[in-house]
Amino acid sequence: MNFIAPTSPSALLSEAETENLYLKLIEQINKDFNLSNEGIDFPLSTNPQELLVQLHEKIYRLIQYKFAEYLNLLYIIDVSEEQIKKLDGSDIVELSKQVAFLILKREWQKVWFRNKF
Repeated sequence: MNFIAPTSPSALLSEAETENLYLKLIEQINKDFNLSNEGIDFPLSTNPQELLVQLHEKIYRLIQYKFAEYLNLLYIIDVSEEQIKKLDGSDIVELSKQVAFLILKREWQKVWFRNKF
């Protein structure tokens, strides 16, 4: 079984729901944010659309106001530095949306692997 990363946030979240791993994904996001001292507490009742919006807002605020903490979060979650460097940083709103997706992909990968192996 090979991991194939979803190509959009909505595809990722629907795959997580289909595999009954959406709650595990929320738990993993909460865990890693708390490990980086950027506490976030998504209730398990958070629907996928709310999760996307709130994650995007959190990343936007970190980039805008707490850049060192943002970098620490990326390190803790283990988001690929190569992928981050490929992003266009000219529009902070778009950048934060893309980074939120990279975070989601990495967290989903962790949850998926833990479930499969």
